[in-house]
Amino acid sequence: MLHGSSQFSLARADAAQEGRQSWSILILLCIAQFMVLIDMTVVNIALPSIGQALRFPTAAALQWIVAIYVLFSGGLQMLGGRTADLVGRRRMFLVGLAIFTAASLASGLATTPIFLIISRAFQGVGAAVLTPSALSIITSAYAGRQRTTALAAWGGLAAAGAAVGVLLGGILTSWLGWAAIFFINVPIGVATLVLSLRAVPATPRIPSGGQRLDLAGGFTAVAAPAALVFAISGAAATGWVSLPVIVALAAAAVLIVAFVLVERGARQPIIPPAIWEIRSLVSSSVIMLGATAIMAGAFFLNSLYLQRVLGVSALTAGLFFLPFAISTALGALLGSRLVGHAGTKATAILGLVAVTAGLFLWARIPPQPSYFGNLLPGFVLVGLGIGWVFVSVSVAAMSEVKPEMAGAASGVMMSSHELGAALGVAVLSGILTARMGPETTVAALASGYSAAMVAAAILGAVMIILALFVLPSVRPAGGTRVGVH
Repeated sequence: MLHGSSQFSLARADAAQEGRQSWSILILLCIAQFMVLIDMTVVNIALPSIGQALRFPTAAALQWIVAIYVLFSGGLQMLGGRTADLVGRRRMFLVGLAIFTAASLASGLATTPIFLIISRAFQGVGAAVLTPSALSIITSAYAGRQRTTALAAWGGLAAAGAAVGVLLGGILTSWLGWAAIFFINVPIGVATLVLSLRAVPATPRIPSGGQRLDLAGGFTAVAAPAALVFAISGAAATGWVSLPVIVALAAAAVLIVAFVLVERGARQPIIPPAIWEIRSLVSSSVIMLGATAIMAGAFFLNSLYLQRVLGVSALTAGLFFLPFAISTALGALLGSRLVGHAGTKATAILGLVAVTAGLFLWARIPPQPSYFGNLLPGFVLVGLGIGWVFVSVSVAAMSEVKPEMAGAASGVMMSSHELGAALGVAVLSGILTARMGPETTVAALASGYSAAMVAAAILGAVMIILALFVLPSVRPAGGTRVGVH
């Protein structure tokens, strides 16, 4: 009797140890992804300091510190995901983490604008390899309720990472200087890399059958949105009919067509044709792109508004984003539970309604604004809403994906996140600049801010309609399966 009891106790101990190891893997993957997400916004508040220290020639050139990162990280996500499937997800996760960490060190050591921009591009490459590898490991390593919890945590990171990045950027820039926003990644990256070598298990490679990577598709996937962002950014300053903008728009159109043709003719395209047949993935990616465009654009606008209109310091501006960080974390926590009761569609729509309401509040800010009376309610509403949206679409997107397609599907999903950020900043900042015209007064900036927020709210309303008609309702069931209704 005692012998049987001992065996039972040992079995329970082994199961508990296995559970702790399982969640330690998730923690390491999330730490690495959190660095990537923070890096998308951490530089926003530090841009004036970077421009002055490295003598960037124009404000337009300064914007490429942000743009080059999200373009490379977003444009190469699909290629990174496909590489993870063919080469091995653990291996590519470690490679991506190493590249990102080394590029962070190089960015902090930069002494010229071109050196920093190139380093940021390599950070984007590292992120493009790391992110889909980590998400595909989560998708294949967990099942049932654990998978839902893991994906909800992943979605919560996407919501909170941007807010924490702005807060951290203000603190580090004020206390330690702009280079600290890059140097902080180095010890965290090295520690995560060392621990991951031991904790993250090797993952099997998908049989390649002689498959090759679609490098031409990867190139056009980066070049097309880069040309489009360049055109949108230039249009605000020189108009849509200027020669550089027309050339950039034409190049973007040609590259988009080239991408489609390359993918159709490739023996192994970076986006397998079967991916487009997964309704939950495609619809969730569209909602993710729109929601991220709103979030990233709103971050850019509010960072500018706080420092230029309200006249607060970089540190204070970062602290003023803290309610957003708390709201997104709370939204992700509540969203992970709400998804189980109401399904992903209802949760996403509720989140988009909250986001749109917050944007309309920002659009109606009076000429004599206050943070607590006019900005704070919007931060709370948008934060909660973004948390609900990101959790719901993260769960819905991967619900119908087969294990052998997890890397490519993860690349598509995360590409929509990164490219949405690039397009959102370009479009909303373009509206801001166009509304301001040649004026540089506080009143002109406030007017441009309101116009851009109206446009963002309209986009939010469009996202609500899209979610209502195209997003499937995925309701994770208790136990071991995910039901699609």
